[in-house]
Amino acid sequence: MRVGIAGYGVVGKKRYSSIVKNSSFKVTDISEVNSIARKEIPNGINVFDNYQDLILQADLDVIFISLPNKYASDAVSLSLKKGLNVFCEKPPARTLEELLQVKEIYEKHPSQKLMYGFNHRFHLSVEEAKSIIDSKIYGNVINLKGVYGKSQMISFNQTDWRTKREESGGGILLDQGIHMLDLIRYLSGEDFSKVFSFIDNAFWNFDVEDNAYVLMQSPKGVVAQLHSSATQWRHVFNLEITLQKGSLVLGGILTGSKSYGDETLRIITSNPEKDKGNPKESTKKYSEDVSWDNEIKYFSNCLANNLEIERGSIGDAIETIKLVETIYKADPEWKKKYYN
Repeated sequence: MRVGIAGYGVVGKKRYSSIVKNSSFKVTDISEVNSIARKEIPNGINVFDNYQDLILQADLDVIFISLPNKYASDAVSLSLKKGLNVFCEKPPARTLEELLQVKEIYEKHPSQKLMYGFNHRFHLSVEEAKSIIDSKIYGNVINLKGVYGKSQMISFNQTDWRTKREESGGGILLDQGIHMLDLIRYLSGEDFSKVFSFIDNAFWNFDVEDNAYVLMQSPKGVVAQLHSSATQWRHVFNLEITLQKGSLVLGGILTGSKSYGDETLRIITSNPEKDKGNPKESTKKYSEDVSWDNEIKYFSNCLANNLEIERGSIGDAIETIKLVETIYKADPEWKKKYYN
């Protein structure tokens, strides 16, 4: 299959390398507006100035979309209408309304594949935690507590569109916290209908949030807490999952910045009558980030064998964006400021 990549920034480059290593796809065309990034596009690839020309003019079967948030939904819609299979990075859109418009178009093209890059699902620690939870060896999920934070809104390799609501759609919750929300939904198997939140932008003073404090409950009574932060001076990824007979703790995650610590999974086996709050536990450490490669393998396999996208589907994307907007609107002051 002939592949195009819309956007050749940090993520676009990662996708290119992983596609070359892990699939039979052939990358033939790339669009990129930044002159410096354009110089890094490999020889022999057709280069376009913008994603519209790439989609409409190139002879493609598949497109990978690695564009700023304000272009994502339009690029997906245009690609679907052109008859392409689509892989789009998170967040899938700036708003739920934008994404529902994409869904309408997608439903008219049922033979095509559409996947969204909720990359954290493919980390080895997450995959093992999911397998343990699904086995029911420790019973059902009772609650989840997550913290995902970094020290600023814009890192060294990013541009300032992330701090502008009109372009980004939201701040740290939509940019990074969306991964943790997706994992909470994915690992628990729950959707959350009752939500309380406090949304704040008092430190960096952008018109997008730099902290989101969230408390949620599912219809089945599973409770989840989340702190998504851009004032976490020591970068943190931590998700604790309490089950009926033990706990799983995802600590650290392997990323390009290598600033979130070692990726580990702590498995805690509880016997309250004997352990008196000091249960047995074991820790598994993961030394390699294969999430990008495994995600490409998964998408490639779904295309090759005409399988339904079950990890990162349009349904996953809609439910997660819906939850993001519910969290924003659950803070009365934030809702009044940005949604009235």
